[in-house]
Amino acid sequence: MAPAKCKTPASSKITKDVIDAVVADSTKKKDEDARKAAAEKITELVNAATVAEEPMLIDLLEVAITLAGDNKSKNVRDAAAVAMAAFPAKLSEFAVRAALKPIFTGFQSQFWQSTTAALTLLDSFIERNPAAVAACLPEIIPELAQVMVHMRDEVKQASTATMEKCGKCVGNIDIDPFIPTLIECIHKVDEVPECVHKLAATTFVQQVEAPTLSIMGPLLQRGLFFQQITAIKRKSAVIIDNMCKLVEDPMDAAPFLPKLLPLLKRAMDEVADPECRQVCTRAYKTLLVAAGESSDAVIDENAESKRTDEATVRAQMLKMMTEISGASEADMAAFVDTAEVKPYFEYICTLSTNALLAKNFDLDTWKKYCATAYLALFFEGAEDATKKLVDIAHAEYEASKKVFIVEDEEGEDLCKCDFSLAYGALILLNNATLHMKKGKRYGLCGPNGCGKSTLMKAINNGQVDGFPPPEELRTVYVEHDIQGDQHDMSVVEFVLDNDVIKQHGTSAADVEATLLSFQFTERMINGPVVALSGGWKMKLALARAILMKADILLLDEPTNHLDVKNVAWLEEYLCSQNTVSSMIVSHDSGFLDRVCTHIIHYETRKLVTYKGNLTEFIRQCPAAKKYTELSNDELKFIFPVPGFLEGVKNKDKAIVKANNVHFTYPNTDRQIIQGASIQLSLSSRVACLGPNGAGKSTLIKCLTGEVEPQMGTVWKHPNMRYAYVAQHAFHHVEQHLEKTPNEYIRWRFQTGEDKENLTKVTAQYTEEEERLMKEKIPVPQEDGSILKLVVEKIISRRQKKSKYEYEVQWKGLSLDNTTWMEKEKLEKYGFAKYLVRIDEREAARAGLYARPLTQANVEKHLIDFGLDAEFGTHNRIKGLSGGQKVKLVLAAAMWQQPHIVVMDEPTNYLDRDALGALACAVKEFGGGVLLITHSCEFADALKEETWDVPGDGKVYITGNKWGQGKKGSGKGENVEWTPEEDTVDALGNVVKVKGPKKKLSRKEIKAKAKARAAKLAEGQDLTTDSDWDLDEYIGEQKEKKVKSKD
Repeated sequence: MAPAKCKTPASSKITKDVIDAVVADSTKKKDEDARKAAAEKITELVNAATVAEEPMLIDLLEVAITLAGDNKSKNVRDAAAVAMAAFPAKLSEFAVRAALKPIFTGFQSQFWQSTTAALTLLDSFIERNPAAVAACLPEIIPELAQVMVHMRDEVKQASTATMEKCGKCVGNIDIDPFIPTLIECIHKVDEVPECVHKLAATTFVQQVEAPTLSIMGPLLQRGLFFQQITAIKRKSAVIIDNMCKLVEDPMDAAPFLPKLLPLLKRAMDEVADPECRQVCTRAYKTLLVAAGESSDAVIDENAESKRTDEATVRAQMLKMMTEISGASEADMAAFVDTAEVKPYFEYICTLSTNALLAKNFDLDTWKKYCATAYLALFFEGAEDATKKLVDIAHAEYEASKKVFIVEDEEGEDLCKCDFSLAYGALILLNNATLHMKKGKRYGLCGPNGCGKSTLMKAINNGQVDGFPPPEELRTVYVEHDIQGDQHDMSVVEFVLDNDVIKQHGTSAADVEATLLSFQFTERMINGPVVALSGGWKMKLALARAILMKADILLLDEPTNHLDVKNVAWLEEYLCSQNTVSSMIVSHDSGFLDRVCTHIIHYETRKLVTYKGNLTEFIRQCPAAKKYTELSNDELKFIFPVPGFLEGVKNKDKAIVKANNVHFTYPNTDRQIIQGASIQLSLSSRVACLGPNGAGKSTLIKCLTGEVEPQMGTVWKHPNMRYAYVAQHAFHHVEQHLEKTPNEYIRWRFQTGEDKENLTKVTAQYTEEEERLMKEKIPVPQEDGSILKLVVEKIISRRQKKSKYEYEVQWKGLSLDNTTWMEKEKLEKYGFAKYLVRIDEREAARAGLYARPLTQANVEKHLIDFGLDAEFGTHNRIKGLSGGQKVKLVLAAAMWQQPHIVVMDEPTNYLDRDALGALACAVKEFGGGVLLITHSCEFADALKEETWDVPGDGKVYITGNKWGQGKKGSGKGENVEWTPEEDTVDALGNVVKVKGPKKKLSRKEIKAKAKARAAKLAEGQDLTTDSDWDLDEYIGEQKEKKVKSKD
């Protein structure tokens, strides 16, 4: 007897006997008519089926797929195709999970037509309910990946198309752009490394669920494959580690334990690199924790997944039915296990499991497609049981979500959303809450690299879960660099070349009026964008953002390149906006303090909002005081010791001089620099100050060789090395985004000279210089005759007495017939720039002796500048934050142990920690420093000398100590050149580093002279450096004798 409120369902039209008869006919290999009749019978049964017959259709589905691949009769295949087409309309849209067994049977069939029939059925489910298919992707993707390598082209094409559709089911816009690449990796293993690199630099802002992990699974498995290179194994492990940290529901990660844990374990045991093994171990433990296990748990690879399954739903459904009916659990369990009820009950459990995995808690959907319609066939309390099941499941799901509560306040809400954010190999935010009000100004604070700019870009790109779409809330991201893709346009045309501004119907007059209010002159407005200085380009970006009529301005370092006057104007403008909100990232603590109404602070991967300005924030959070101090105990930059300079014995001795320099940009009439005369020494601490567009950067470019003055001379010590960090900090690395920082430095200096210097104007030959270098040069011979020869190349340099000579190879002559020529003679024939390159190469070689260009040495160097191995060696440049890229630029410039460091706006993009580290490094640096900065605090902390460039072409110098040294105050510091320590090259060989030449006594000079004379008498070549250095020692002794006589 059935329990209360239960009844035996009416007999189905599709009984076990009917199914057995169809199966029997379908397996008659020699009877085509029987197999065709079976296919037609299936069509008939499916078309006539109602809810009462639906569970039985799954058994018929497997038969139909098998018949669709009949290899003996096209008639059978055609009949089966008709039957297959009838199934989708009769099955619940959540029947994907129930249909997996028949579908996989088709995938594994030896007949390709059965495989394509199964793919077609899966496509129909995707079309009806993508979310239901996405919930089953952990099971589908591995099987489908096997089909994609099928030998039949038709199957390959169909399965690839189905995989693309599955990828779109994932519903994660972060990986949508990578789906074609992820699919391509299944076909081509060679593409795996590149895809892993791309994935590691992807910004993930949406919660990572089972579908996302599923589509990435094949790639990560191949990335960890034993034949893969160590770097890719490591990066794959890092991605697994970080993705799992964004998984909220342990059941999302559970299916991947048996697939990824063995590969991680193998890497932990077999990879030679200890650092890679450590990363794999960390990923192994994180994956276990994400799946709800302890970090030291031992997992059976063949154990059942702990993901929500039919058993969980079955137990909960029985409990609901027992409570509603009042029957005992034993009676209800026996009832649902009867032959008449069991098919329905099991089918309901499978449909419900599919819906729960899809996180669908819509009661109407459950009534129609999951439970009520089928439960009502044998249980009177079907609706109540369904409602209770959905309510309980929904409550448990909500309880598992970790929501960070933010204190509310009055005002109109613009957004209130919970989301997670990662940058490939780095977790930035996890279940953080962002709450913004209208007319407020929010300062975004956190250490460099925590993800401030990434968050703002994600908001602007619509990648933040729960953030209102652009139709409801307009956000405009103001970048710290304007790209020059419209350089030929005027400023007004550049502003109007924006889709949003065009939609608003903004006219040229409106643009001009706005630019005038931003203090642009008529000349600037009508001039080209390329003519604007860095500060004016930033103001142009701000003006364009305001013309886009934003509800929220996303300002990333808005004060960069702005002088004090323009910063004050910006503060006044932002504070006057009552209807426009702002989110601001700035390292200018004073600016934040005067502008912000709230501070949003990064705290342990959460966003915590504090009411008030920066001062009030520090009162509530004392640890944040570091954001206002120009010092740092945690981060430290270590500048390398400058290399040896011949003849420089006092730090005040000039090693760079510019005399009467004039410069005007081509096609302009304004003289930017007029009659400037300056000099630099190892003791220089110079701040170059002036308003935007005054010519500060141009003056620096004249000194470093970026531009060539029209009048005047610039001289530097032949062995002196510059480190130049340009105003737009990414200038040096923007062409190398696919390299790691370590690879970039090794590429840049692999030839022994700085490749970035080869693009300087002063390294490019003029037509006149090229003509002169091709002319014949008179060369005296040993017999007194003179040959006229053409230079092929200059090989090396040596110092003879107090002058340099260069070894010249001649065209048409062998290497044995080279000639040493004086510098002055070669300069006369147009080789001045060529000789500068030789000097720079020799200077660079001196640095390379001390520090071979190996991965280990470069990695240590990058660590000295705040880039640890994770970012310096294992991540590509395109995945670095703005601040990290500047650290790379600084580290690269300092690789050759420079004597003068030139930094144009070094405070841009560096947070307070990094600025403090930079200030400390500059104070301890043994060479000269030249700074251009708008940060008075930074300049005042370091400068001893000031170059004021007001914009009239003149350079006004105060505080200089030129020529004082020993003759002046007597305080000039002597230079003590310490020999470099021995170093180890990439193969572990000890490299003996050659230091400055040792002074010889008169007795030693005589002994060397006698040995050299004996060599010459025997006709031997003078091949060693000591043979040639003797001339210098003899010359010095003669000079001493002359001086003593005087």
